[in-house]
Amino acid sequence: MKKKMLTVSAVAMSIVMSLTACGGGNTKSGASTSPAATAKAELAPVELTWNFPLSAIPQDLQSVQDAVNKITKAKINATVKLQPQPFADYKQKMNTVVASGENYDIAWTSNWNWDYVQNQSKGAFVPLDDLIGKYAPTLTKSMPQFVWDATKIQGKIYGVPNYQTVTNKEGFIIQKRFADKYNLDVASIKKFEDIEPFLQKVKAGESKDVVPFLNDRVGRFGYMQHYLGFEWITKDIGGVDLKNPDKVINIYDTPQFNQYLDLMKSWHDKGYMNDNAATLKNKADIEKTGNAVVQYHNVLKPGGEVAAKLANGGNDVIYVPLTEAYASTSTIITTMQSISKNSKNPERAVMLINLLNTDKELYNTISYGIEGKHYSKVSDNVIKINKDAGYNPNASWVFGNTFNALLVEGTDPKVVEQTAKENETAKPSPLMGFKFDSTPVSAEIANIVSVGDQYLPGLVTGTVDTKEKLKEFQDKLKQAGGDKVIAEMQKQLDEWKKTK
Repeated sequence: MKKKMLTVSAVAMSIVMSLTACGGGNTKSGASTSPAATAKAELAPVELTWNFPLSAIPQDLQSVQDAVNKITKAKINATVKLQPQPFADYKQKMNTVVASGENYDIAWTSNWNWDYVQNQSKGAFVPLDDLIGKYAPTLTKSMPQFVWDATKIQGKIYGVPNYQTVTNKEGFIIQKRFADKYNLDVASIKKFEDIEPFLQKVKAGESKDVVPFLNDRVGRFGYMQHYLGFEWITKDIGGVDLKNPDKVINIYDTPQFNQYLDLMKSWHDKGYMNDNAATLKNKADIEKTGNAVVQYHNVLKPGGEVAAKLANGGNDVIYVPLTEAYASTSTIITTMQSISKNSKNPERAVMLINLLNTDKELYNTISYGIEGKHYSKVSDNVIKINKDAGYNPNASWVFGNTFNALLVEGTDPKVVEQTAKENETAKPSPLMGFKFDSTPVSAEIANIVSVGDQYLPGLVTGTVDTKEKLKEFQDKLKQAGGDKVIAEMQKQLDEWKKTK
């Protein structure tokens, strides 16, 4: 079979044109403006492997992979092997992949699941600055400069953000049918505790299958940082009080943590949350049944109610925010793509990432599947999901630039404008740009993670006796090297502040 020949400049140009056309041939128009136009190169066919997490593995993944490959074959002469893993298993899976030296090209990474900074410090990723400049010239301009700045580690880019809302806004997600049934006055909810009378009514009025407050083994404390007045540096142990952001503290040794634990213990004992909270790895298992009445989350983004409706068994939800929008390094590096240091085709991998961020056809195919099968068009830019067709990942933020997404039916058409405005006006973190390198205390961090795995699920879900286990947990953290980790964080924060 005759190999398809493409020039690098043609590839770059096809990416530029991909928002309006679907060609991937030998167009040379505008090539003189491309950094890649100084040399022509043959692109031999390659297969790329892409690892990423989803709530559940789609049944009809193969047909979507075929559709994706039809696009990527035409534009960059590459096919892609999609390798999704459940969110709960992703960190362990990728740690095994890296440790074994297993080949892959692209992997999703973040600051909360398979940590971007920690894996970069271990040498898992290649620096992308030169690759982007040569092979993905349209990528840089696809998102604001402050987003790129937040990804840099020692001045270099090792991951491409999936540009979306880069802010957090914390609060409740509540199923509307229950709010209506029990006459919930949303305006009365100013504090976290204010939701309790509603939970009490739901508990009294619904069957045992209905969960008033959905919780899982990670708890909700980690999602409440700005509401409680602190900011994590790493969720293993350390952060700062926002009233004094120059001093690193042990977040698990604060009045806020004590108060949260007491409330969770109370709610657990009153039967407001699911009995399996301390062992539940994937809350979507309950969420998708439509039986979760109230949840708490830190990303109440514009238009997010539509995705939340799909996640909650097709039941309408309402947002009740408890904080204003804020932006930080952690809100920006929450979803990214990085390229493996062992990739045999890093140039083609960065071309694929470019397409995921600039090519609407490819991005919407991986996000929603095949038109007429997995979704249907309601209008030019609005779609209706076919829930029974075998492909509904409901996770467009995992794949690329969400500003290129089709709108799911029911989404306010102003959501793109609202998101952009919120991105630009959100309150910035005092630690914007700071990233903690855990390498000097990697052994201590590993010990702390192990302690957390042992004690936190029971504590943050109210399943165990708070007073007894909290003291034991704090003592174990100290024995694991918690003070040394806090000291290292303080040292790095002080050094970073000197550069500002």
